[in-house]
Amino acid sequence: MTALNRVPSLMARAGTASALTLAAVGGSIVVPGVASEAAAATTASKALQIAASKKGSPYQWGATGPRRFDCSGLTLYSFKRVGKKLPRTAAEQYNKSRHINASSRRAGDLVFFHSGSYVYHVGIYAGGGRIWHAPKTGDVVKLQKIWTRSVWYGRIS
Repeated sequence: MTALNRVPSLMARAGTASALTLAAVGGSIVVPGVASEAAAATTASKALQIAASKKGSPYQWGATGPRRFDCSGLTLYSFKRVGKKLPRTAAEQYNKSRHINASSRRAGDLVFFHSGSYVYHVGIYAGGGRIWHAPKTGDVVKLQKIWTRSVWYGRIS
């Protein structure tokens, strides 16, 4: 059960009147685990917005911004701007992330492209099967549909 799914049961135990009173005064319900998940989601969505703001920036191998990027340089830059430190390469970022299933992915999660156990590319999941990434030499940062099933997902907390 996810933390968000626990909210209705907690509200039921607290009673409808308590929930209505809380809603009327603009309060919030404190549920263990939800605050940290919400903060991680906010951090990830801000990192996603930063990556999207770099649309059209040229790819340059080894570049970490702010005007040019390679794939892991874009993710490093985006998360650094929201206060999260990532290692330099896609493989190191994969090792640093909390690995999640495709069914659990959400906007702001990292998408790692792999061949066997070798991670060779990373982007930031934008939802709808698409990622923001810096693809290759001669290309630019852009939103693109995930083109293969050989991907793993990671969450930065």
